[in-house]
Amino acid sequence: MFALMQSTRLESLHLSVDSVTGLKAVIAIHNSRLGPALGGCRYLAYPSDESAVEDAVRLAQGMSYKAALAGLAQGGGVAVIVRPAHVENRAALFEAFGRCIEQLEGRYITAIDSGTSVADMDCIAQQTQHVTSTTSAGDPAPHAAMGVFTGIRSTAMARLGSDNLEGLRVAIQGLGNVGYALAEQLHAAGAELLVSDIDHGKVQLAMEQLGAHPIANDALLSTPCDILAPCGLGGVLNSHTVTQLRCSAVAGSANNQLTHLDVADQLERRGILYAPDYVINAGGLIYVSLKHRGEELSTITAHLSKISSRLTEVFAHAQAEKRSPARVADELAEKVLYR
Repeated sequence: MFALMQSTRLESLHLSVDSVTGLKAVIAIHNSRLGPALGGCRYLAYPSDESAVEDAVRLAQGMSYKAALAGLAQGGGVAVIVRPAHVENRAALFEAFGRCIEQLEGRYITAIDSGTSVADMDCIAQQTQHVTSTTSAGDPAPHAAMGVFTGIRSTAMARLGSDNLEGLRVAIQGLGNVGYALAEQLHAAGAELLVSDIDHGKVQLAMEQLGAHPIANDALLSTPCDILAPCGLGGVLNSHTVTQLRCSAVAGSANNQLTHLDVADQLERRGILYAPDYVINAGGLIYVSLKHRGEELSTITAHLSKISSRLTEVFAHAQAEKRSPARVADELAEKVLYR
């Protein structure tokens, strides 16, 4: 655990349990140099407590980099709640977690993420003010999707020479709140959609509403397309799966898409343009950060539009230096965090 903390330059790690509700939570604060740590709260089953801690630490690092390149006065942090096999009172569990956040006295601000909902955030808000994505604040998913959509246009321009998405084949892996909202925007832009999700109901809905083509989960990565958009959980791109890709670019909303930075080099060698995940998917963080600070929607929308220019900047550096965009993005973020 300490080796992982040192290698990622993690600032602090907080573990909490509550025997009454069954709460087992991890809060990882990666860096608070730019401001209070802000990041999502995941509620998922994990094969081990160690894997939950590792997920939180790596996600928190990504949030720091994301905030740095998005120009936000926020640090990076993430919470992971290990989902129990059975929970009697979900509301009580999230209220207990809210008390854990309150004990940190504003060092960490939580938000919606995989497995959690606006209702869960409302429960947390009963115990602390250090929470976003509540009913009053609004769901960040549409804004996250808008950021990815504009990023896909920038990626298409850099790799294919045009940001016109009409007729482009986009393969979307994962139709959660962000993935489905992205699919809607791509459909409106005239893209041809290939979709997969473990929830067949979501796939069926995309077929009916968006004319999407269903692809089996284990076949999507090897399906010919112009752009692959990973929009589920992370770790989908590894040294093996990268060899199966039949796309021109990868640009999606999932966090931690690469299992290791060397995978980005593999993509570069194969001529597949990779949009660094924490650059293209910063829309959700931008929304919750600025909303929490009381900014108007017009200000938030203007900040979202900067995702495109930042991504274009990363691509330009990568092309000039003949390096992976992922390595370029890391260096740019670290200059902000550790200057």
